[in-house]
Amino acid sequence: MPKLWNDTVDEHRTAVRNATLDAAARIAQRDGLASMSMSEIAKEAGIGRATLYKYFADVQAVLGAWHERHVAAHLQEFHSIAHGSASARESLRLILVNYAETNFRHHGSEIAAMLHSGAHAVEARQHLTGVLTHLIEAAASAGDIRRDMMASELATFCLSAVEGATNLKSKDAVGRLVGLTLSALKP
Repeated sequence: MPKLWNDTVDEHRTAVRNATLDAAARIAQRDGLASMSMSEIAKEAGIGRATLYKYFADVQAVLGAWHERHVAAHLQEFHSIAHGSASARESLRLILVNYAETNFRHHGSEIAAMLHSGAHAVEARQHLTGVLTHLIEAAASAGDIRRDMMASELATFCLSAVEGATNLKSKDAVGRLVGLTLSALKP
């Protein structure tokens, strides 16, 4: 097939996939997971059920793909922060605030519990731990962070601490949690 045809087909596939994932997210937010069906997703996305089944086997597959896309966007944002112009310590703070606020916004949701049990979530956490480890090493070299523990241990501590934002009641409490976490890193 000519390149133009392939590009057009690929663009169409991407558009259908994105429309499907966006539709599933809207339904989940509006009606919850219990009411979600492949028929409802297809209707919300403006595609036929047969088309939907060409892309996804079931609702679980749709939600898994949506979450993978969502996590990838967060990781890209964290990567951009880590490689921005801020100091390593400030980049670390920005990432922890972002991560804690994300956990806070999605606290206790039915969707979060289901989706965070997937392999892609484990891989994403490992990737984020690596990003934080790199920042902690750089900040420690600059004298901004303690050196009595391995950077990877401190990165794991930071993530575990700010994941506690899931159980907090206000955004102010999230800020205090991040502040407490960062104060534990002082030299």
